[in-house]
Amino acid sequence: MIQATLHQLKVFEAVARHGSFTRAAEELLITQPTVSSQVKHLSQAVGLPLFEQIGKQLYLTDAGQELQATCHDIFQRLEHFDMTIADLKGAKQGRLSLSVVTTAKYVIPRLLGSFCQNYPAIDIALQVINHQQITQRMLENKDDLYILSLPPEDIDLCTKPFLDNPLVVVAPCNHPLVGQTQIPIEALNNEPFIMRESGSGTRRAVQKLFDKSKVSVRVRLELGSNEAIKQAIAGGLGISVLSKHTLNSYGDRGELTTLDVVGFPIQRCWYAAYLNGKQLSVVAQTFLEYLLESGKSN
Repeated sequence: MIQATLHQLKVFEAVARHGSFTRAAEELLITQPTVSSQVKHLSQAVGLPLFEQIGKQLYLTDAGQELQATCHDIFQRLEHFDMTIADLKGAKQGRLSLSVVTTAKYVIPRLLGSFCQNYPAIDIALQVINHQQITQRMLENKDDLYILSLPPEDIDLCTKPFLDNPLVVVAPCNHPLVGQTQIPIEALNNEPFIMRESGSGTRRAVQKLFDKSKVSVRVRLELGSNEAIKQAIAGGLGISVLSKHTLNSYGDRGELTTLDVVGFPIQRCWYAAYLNGKQLSVVAQTFLEYLLESGKSN
């Protein structure tokens, strides 16, 4: 077993993450010579170089890559240990890392607000990203929990539904179909449509229904932001399908409305997901239970 101190491992991890001795020193509030010295002693303990410098770029060697992965496991287990000890002492504290799809930003911050009021010692790291990015973070095991409405089928996940997420047809208030009931889905044929970007869970769900119903819309715009889509609808550029949750911010402005189209709303759920086999920390488990309880009351 190599003789390495925890401090040396923290210094090494910071250098590996930043790819820079200088930025690691700035983060750790120590001098650059101290960083270099700690990494040198750690390399001697391992018996192999951990970094190689090509030009001005710093690269991990094979040994360095293995040690970086080991450090990740060590620090994660120590973080879980701290959380467990805090829990045994009757306190909930620690760090929760979440990645959520962009549409969930209309739901999760509100839930996080009340959760943090109940557990003020818990720090939250929140990433709001698109479906493809969240899938990549899953593959790299970057976070404790992932919030999304269409979990990927090719990743071994444990998924827990906690809240309904209906998709509705959204139009400007002056659209000719406003006020009609039980509008046949065929009425959407050749309508100018504003779609989410390719790869989005919402787009896949909509396209699946349109293909099944043999409906062909005229895609006028593709946008990666729900807010941008709402602005485009309000500007008369077309109609779209959005999560009903995204309409809350427009509730009092009277610019947008939903159309009563047969086949809608598309019934979906928000899921909390994590990698199957992953040992959730006390904090992550507490938040998961909170989500499931909150979903029952909504």
